[in-house]
Amino acid sequence: MANGLNEQSVELGWPVPKSLPRPLRRRLNLGDRTFQLITGSFALVLVGVLASIIIVLTLESKGSISVFGWRFLLGSTWDPVFQKFGALPFIYGTVVSSILALLQAVPLSIGTAIFLSELAPNWVRGPVSFLVELLATIPSVVYGLWAIFVLIPWVRTFVAPSLAAVLGFLPLFQGPIYGVGMLSASMILAVMVVPYITSVAHEVFQAVPQAQREAALALGATKWEMVRMAVVPYGRTGLIGAVMLGLGRAIGETMAVTMVIGNRAEISASLFAPAGTMASVIANGFSRGTYDLYVQALVEIGLVLLIVTIIINALARLLVWSVAGAASGTRGA
Repeated sequence: MANGLNEQSVELGWPVPKSLPRPLRRRLNLGDRTFQLITGSFALVLVGVLASIIIVLTLESKGSISVFGWRFLLGSTWDPVFQKFGALPFIYGTVVSSILALLQAVPLSIGTAIFLSELAPNWVRGPVSFLVELLATIPSVVYGLWAIFVLIPWVRTFVAPSLAAVLGFLPLFQGPIYGVGMLSASMILAVMVVPYITSVAHEVFQAVPQAQREAALALGATKWEMVRMAVVPYGRTGLIGAVMLGLGRAIGETMAVTMVIGNRAEISASLFAPAGTMASVIANGFSRGTYDLYVQALVEIGLVLLIVTIIINALARLLVWSVAGAASGTRGA
């Protein structure tokens, strides 16, 4: 073994004395050191890209930060004519539309993933999986066009009136129905994030050991009980990751939301009312930025969007770690 290690080290151009301890011989291996350096530089490049994005956005929005300070995050007025800018309506619109999208997308995605991994026959599983993954490749602007010609008339004619008739006593379903608004934006976002959550959830369920399923069935469980008690709990950590991936996709979506949300800088309790998101105001405003403070305010919106995304991903990682730790402790017990 020692002779083999020594010959390999010589071939790599770094002769290693056999008298040295094995850990030291490995540290002296030139090939390992070179490989570690190259892969480490790749990781540093990604960290550098993220750091450069944060630095550039901070520097380019410095004027807006100095003028408005914390009032920028708490202000609800967005008036380029009088040079008054507040990001709160767009932060509200981004968070609410993304949460509503998840409420609609998660049950559909998890149900589809369970069907594909546990219930679908082989001749159905392949085509349906392909079609679900195909949804993720459709450009955002195409989703927006479909929403304009199909989704918005459907919401204005059927969905919103039905919700108002049944749940009109709630503030969420009151007010005039335009078709464009928070409800339509959340629905198009739900359609867009479904393929991401479904694909990841399907892979998670596929990774569950077959022994889990067989053990549940051997104890007399039905297929539904087997899925509920053996498959879903085992893949709980992966499912949380899939949902957070969909949330990140929903928060950063731009074109489709811009085309259907109405782009109004107001905070309204009604889901029928037009609203705006941080991504949509950036897309709409940059072509109209006729003076520096306006552009700087838009860049600061982008900085806030980046910070919100980082915070959500950090919380998602902590949640995954906590769930994984609890699950491993339970299995160990």
